[in-house]
Amino acid sequence: MWQPFEYAPKNKIIFGKNSLARLGEITEQFTVKRVAIVTDQGIIDTGHVEKAAYYLTQKNITTYTFSDFAQNPTTENVTAGVDFAKEHQIELIIGLGGGSSMDCAKGVNFLLTNGGEMQDYWGYGKAKQKMLPMIGIPTTTGTGSEAQSYALISDSKTHRKMACGDPKASFRVAILDPSLTVTQPTSVMKATGIDAISHAIESAVTKRRNALSASFSLYAWKLLNANFESMLFSPENEEANMGMQMGACYSGMAIENSMLGATHACANPLTKNYGITHGHAIALMLPHVIRYNADHAQDIYEDLCRISGIVIASCAGKALARRIEKIVAATELPTTLSAYGITADAINNLAVEANEEWTAQFNPRIVKYNDFVSLYNKAL
Repeated sequence: MWQPFEYAPKNKIIFGKNSLARLGEITEQFTVKRVAIVTDQGIIDTGHVEKAAYYLTQKNITTYTFSDFAQNPTTENVTAGVDFAKEHQIELIIGLGGGSSMDCAKGVNFLLTNGGEMQDYWGYGKAKQKMLPMIGIPTTTGTGSEAQSYALISDSKTHRKMACGDPKASFRVAILDPSLTVTQPTSVMKATGIDAISHAIESAVTKRRNALSASFSLYAWKLLNANFESMLFSPENEEANMGMQMGACYSGMAIENSMLGATHACANPLTKNYGITHGHAIALMLPHVIRYNADHAQDIYEDLCRISGIVIASCAGKALARRIEKIVAATELPTTLSAYGITADAINNLAVEANEEWTAQFNPRIVKYNDFVSLYNKAL
């Protein structure tokens, strides 16, 4: 059955090796002279920021670098970024790095242009004023934040992740330069790669999926499944990096049109309460959620299996879950909650929080408190 939907592309995507060199000419088109690069210290150390600043300087654009934020950007980090942007009279913001850099850039833009607190924008479409133009440049493979209008910001007091979205918060331009991803540490490659894979699989089956989001999800999964292990074992493999970067971007485009599901609802409380890296938390929960959804998403799981050459013995969901377990095994990440010191006593509280997560409502199979208890117990 065809589901009605609306699709309005919000950004221009530029893909290609060494496409970062176009940053100056692209930024110049916005007729700005003062630009903030929001990035982290690790990206500064690679030399990517210096190179980006050089291309901007060639067009007589002055750059200022803001890097005072955490792996999961907080409301305090965003406030500091707003003060920085005001001090330097910033006219355009560049998010250069992983999802943290791009999320922080969006968060700063929300408050700089619309005022208030980050909590005011929790949800979607709450920005009333125009926002500054932004350019997203991912260096990981990756969250797909460059293709989304959402910023994930953690409340500094409660540590809960808030998804703050608005059409105006989209990057006007996303520059996908696969040569930038070669420098990502293996630990980052594992976490962000698993995250991208979960984006493709979850967005494919949500209640909000539509014909267009499905095409993004399926092709994203095809690229990610084919290239993740190649990139993991041969980090300098250009073809694998290109495939992963495009797969992550397609996953982001799918999320923008479809949202996520129970895996992310399970993962966020693990990050909040135990500091487990988001991608690691996803790796723990994704196979169990796929099996939970199997009977309610069988046709789509069959499509995902077929497009990636996975043999279906009896149940497509089980076959897909086994493939994810093989991918996680290749990363050597822990596969149980107990490996992180989480005991059965913690599961009830985790389930309460997972049940309150926004993405839970989009899961193809209804998932409530008792179901989350079961999912966490399977991961124990």
